[in-house]
This record gives sequence, structure tokens and C-alpha cells, in this order.
Amino acid sequence: MCCWPCLCPRRSQRSLLFLSLSDSDNSSIVLHSISATMTDPQQPPTHTHSSPQTHNDKTNNEITTTIHIPIEIVSDEEMALIEAAFAATRSSLTSSISLSSSSSSSSSSLFSSQFQRNAARSIQSITLLSKRSLYTQPTSVGDIEDVVGGGIRRKRTTLKSNRPVDSFLHRFRRKRALSVTDITATEWCEKQMEFSLLFGKPEKTTAMKAGIARHAVLEEEVVKRVKVRIGTVEDVWALKFMNFMTGVNQLLSDGGLTRELPLVGYVEGVWMVGVVDEIRMPVNETQKNPTLLDIKTRVQATVPSEPQRRNGMLQLMCYKYLWDSLAADKFPTGQFFDFFSLNPNCILSEEIRANSVKSGFPAETLDELVRYFRNTCRILPPAHDQLLLRYELQEDHSFISEDQFSYDSDWLKGQIQSSLQFWQGEREAKYAPEEERWKCKFCKFASVCPINASPTGKPM
Repeated sequence: MCCWPCLCPRRSQRSLLFLSLSDSDNSSIVLHSISATMTDPQQPPTHTHSSPQTHNDKTNNEITTTIHIPIEIVSDEEMALIEAAFAATRSSLTSSISLSSSSSSSSSSLFSSQFQRNAARSIQSITLLSKRSLYTQPTSVGDIEDVVGGGIRRKRTTLKSNRPVDSFLHRFRRKRALSVTDITATEWCEKQMEFSLLFGKPEKTTAMKAGIARHAVLEEEVVKRVKVRIGTVEDVWALKFMNFMTGVNQLLSDGGLTRELPLVGYVEGVWMVGVVDEIRMPVNETQKNPTLLDIKTRVQATVPSEPQRRNGMLQLMCYKYLWDSLAADKFPTGQFFDFFSLNPNCILSEEIRANSVKSGFPAETLDELVRYFRNTCRILPPAHDQLLLRYELQEDHSFISEDQFSYDSDWLKGQIQSSLQFWQGEREAKYAPEEERWKCKFCKFASVCPINASPTGKPM
């Protein structure tokens, strides 16, 4: 039962675009079919290309087009880093052998203990880019929906070897945006975030899988899916913008509700992406500001702890920050193309062009689609200052509680700036505060974390 009767939307199942990676094939992208017609933007882009031929509307069948994906070429810079890492590893092994020879009387258990205490230091000594497959994957523990890059990589060109590579932002998010999950995971525990970047994220727990499944069910209430394949990174971003515009059309129409809406924006000097669980328009026509809502599932029917509530509040505030930035027309188009190395004049795939026509914003190139996107953002009202967290029981999705809170711009910017100090290499990763060390019981890296190897509870 909803605690905000004035916000209950008029339920209307509609179709919209949505981008996600297929579980069975990493080169496959899921695209939702479109049945809503988008309002023509102000001064829509014009072009001299021939009008794309539309596909037959197949809302219940999958549309699949095979496109060859080029093999990735590793740059000289990356090869230099890999060779340096191997050299550092050989040096570390040599030192370990010498140490073992000079102290042969030490027991194996003492050596194991020494390894546990020095694990983090050993990690920091190897500046090695993670072994990567053709398709990029999110490296932080958190929401899968925050992935915006779509997993398609462009063929690389040679970069200057003297470019700084020490910060986590450059090493792991170069030419990618930070996700809202990156910010919330850093706030939860910076040391855990560091280990996730260096070791790779742990496997999804049962609770995480249950949460993902619940969100999929909620999404299916307002979304229809068809499968398509894409060939360029420009196609990936085109789908993201089409998803956004279709979702906004759904929100502002008589349905008054949309879910899994992708957001992208330039905030606090960095590019950030995220996907909002749910956005509602108020039933009261005098109130025009949409309300952002996030749904959390819990294993037990208990209210969340203060750190959990704080982390959820940070997540929703980030979404409002991104939404309001778009509504204020603060999307630097030139910086966007430059940062993500995109070709604005790239001709989009035939299927994407056909879907853009059916959606009401016909476009041949990414630049034309971005102009539609900018015009759509100009009609958006700012999000409501009251945000809503809802907690459900995983077992039967029954209601546990709702947490209504006010947006705090100063607190949010302080949290983002603190996270960026870690990401940009301005300081070392912090450990969870002493009163929140209970988090370590649920951390997959607890056995190698220096804070747990110290009898005083302080890093060695």
C-alpha cells in the first residue's frame, strides 16, 4: 500500500526503448519496441539523407541482425603497462624467494600470516590494467543498470606513453562515465571499492540476484522488449538517448509513470550515468514536478540501518542531480562527443534509424539524435525535492517501509567531491569507520583487508 496517495500514477502499460546486455550473447543488445509517438522537438534537425525504411512492428517477436564486431587492438601504452606489471611481479617473486632462503626456519603459517597482512601493499605495487575481453564490463559492485557504454569497444589508436595512469578514474573509467553505483559503492567503503577495481567485483549474491529479478518484473509492467544487434559505440549511445526520450514521453503522457529511465550528465567536473528505478508524475495537476523513487529489496522484514539508509539517499540524490542538470539544459554536447571519442556524423544502423522514425524523432546520425535529446530535456521540469525510498521483502514483495526525505544539495556535492578525491588519486582509500565495521562481515575481501589483520583495528 502506497503511503503517498497523491502520487499514485494512472497505470498504463506502454512500450519504450531500453538498452541492456544479453545474458546469452555479449554482442547482443536488447531494445524495447516503441509504440508511443514522441512530440516533435523544437526546431528538429534536418538532413539530406533519404528517409530510413521502417521495419514491421514486431512487439512479441525478436528482431536480430548480425553485425561483425572488430577485434580490439591493444595500444602501445597498454602494452607498456602490461610489461611493467610483469616486471614488477618478477621483482616481487625474486624478493620473496630471497626472504624465504634467509629465514628458512620460519613456519608456513607465519608466511601465510605475513601474506595476509601485506596483501594490500602488494596490490598497490602492481600498476596493471585488468585483463579485458572485447566487451567492457562494470567493475564496481552494484546495480547492473548503471552500465551505459553497452559493452562495445572502439578500435584503439596509439596514445602518448607519458599520459598519467595512476588514478583509478583514468585506469578503470577512461572514456567511460562514472556510474551512480560507483559513487554509492565508494561511500559504502572506499577500501572495498579499491579491491573491487583491482581484483574484480565479487560474484552476485543470492540477495543481489533476487533484487535484479524483482526490478525486471517491475520493468516488464511498462516495457516490451525486442532484441537487436549494434555495430558501433555511436549506436549504443543512440539507443540510450532513444530510451530516455521514449521514457519521458511515457512519463508526461496519461500514464504518468516510467521505470528504468537512463540518465547521463556532466556533474562536478565528471561524466556520470545512472538508471532511475521509477519516476512518477503527481496526480494533482497543480504540482508539475516528478517524484523519483528507488525500490530496495530486503531478506528480512526489518528496517534498514542508518548506513544503508544514507547510501540509498545518496543514490536518489545523485539521480535528482542528473535529472535537474538535464532539465536546466546543462548538457555540453561538444564535451560529450570529445570525452567518449564519438563521431557525431556517424550514420546509425538501419534498424536504429527505422526505430527512430517510429518513435517520432527520425534521425540518420548521432548528432541529429542528440539534438532531439537536448530539445526533450528543455521541456522537463525539475524533480521534486521530496525523494522516496521503498523497502520490500524479497520473499513475497510485501511492503516493509518507506523513507521520505528532502534533497540536500550541499550534502550531496560534498559526498561526490569526497568520492572523486579517491577516484582521481588525490588520497588513499579510506576504511569504513569503526562504528560501521560490521560491514566487513559481508565483504568478500575481508580476508585480505589490512584493517582485519591488525589486532588494534587500525591498518598496518
